[in-house]
Amino acid sequence: MAFGMVRDVLRPADSERADRVTYVELFFDLVFVFGLTQLSAYLYENQTPLGAFEGIIMVCALWWAWVSTTWVTNWLDPVKLPVRGAVIALAFVALVMSVSIAEAFGERAWAFAIAYVVLQVGRTGFIVWATARHDRQVARDFALVLCWTVAGAVLWIVGALLPLAWQLPLWAAALALELLGTVLGYPIPGRGRVLLRSWDLSGPHIAERTALFVLIALGEGLLVTGLAFVEKESSAASIAAMVTAFVAAAATWWIYFDHGERIGAEAIEASDEPAKLARTAYTWVHLPIIAGIVLMSVGDKEMLSLPDQRGLAATIVIVGAPTLFLIGTVIFRRVLEGRWSRAQLIGLGALALLAGAASALAFFDALSLSITAAIVLVGVAAGETVERVRRGRRAGG
Repeated sequence: MAFGMVRDVLRPADSERADRVTYVELFFDLVFVFGLTQLSAYLYENQTPLGAFEGIIMVCALWWAWVSTTWVTNWLDPVKLPVRGAVIALAFVALVMSVSIAEAFGERAWAFAIAYVVLQVGRTGFIVWATARHDRQVARDFALVLCWTVAGAVLWIVGALLPLAWQLPLWAAALALELLGTVLGYPIPGRGRVLLRSWDLSGPHIAERTALFVLIALGEGLLVTGLAFVEKESSAASIAAMVTAFVAAAATWWIYFDHGERIGAEAIEASDEPAKLARTAYTWVHLPIIAGIVLMSVGDKEMLSLPDQRGLAATIVIVGAPTLFLIGTVIFRRVLEGRWSRAQLIGLGALALLAGAASALAFFDALSLSITAAIVLVGVAAGETVERVRRGRRAGG
């Protein structure tokens, strides 16, 4: 019997459905609202170098699990029942992974690792099976990806069974292996490697899916801020902190969405190597964007809970979050438009000066530092809009 799913579940080409984000994909995304909330809480409770390293591993794992699924649903049609069922099953596995975050480096390390491995290996194996009879090139490419994914899975499982001193480097190595695979094209001796230039994908679908994840991350930040606010008695400081958090979130939204989604879809559609451009702009460059937004929610909680706090940890969280975000967005614009955003570069310079001033002066507590960082983000958003209007580009949403 020939291997592969009999029914063709590939997305229909050259139709509106090829670009459309489906409701079951949005359902899958809902799980990551909880996952990001758990990650934010973990980072808030573990503001140490070790906690930061553990946070980096978890944000990379969450992002990789999500973005890899997005690439798969760029080929497979979630409207069709087998794919819809697979996406729902993956959502449950992602939920198990999310509930394990708080103890991912403790008692639930095995649960986090197993869930991550099942999600990664199961999803990749599913697309190989689903395309084996209908698009042999896609099936071959993802078979190579599957080999690398299985190798990384071994590191995840072994790391979960060993003490923390071994767990951290093994999990970091597993993530590094997956990143190396994307760079090299998942080569297998005697089988060749993946050639991204042969991949035909939907630019609008990739751009919209990623933009929706950015919205999820922003929503998670507002959720954390709101929950922290209702637990406190109303005061001038708490009200100022809540307003500051909202202004910073709105400015972050403006910077990303003023025309980011549209230029991404246009650039991918116009590119001679759309898959390579999408991989760079959305798989890699969006990681610091998401990490910055998640870290902003940690800074917001810090500002609400301890508005008078001073010190290096508060400075790193509160100033580092918008810095990470702007580093990601400025590279994103460079990759897609071939230019550096002047407003964002100025914003990064202003944040660097703010970090230096906060380290040298005792004036900046958590609240005043957050207010100043929010003003910088508002300035960047306004500067970006002025740049866009002068260049004659319309807003994207």
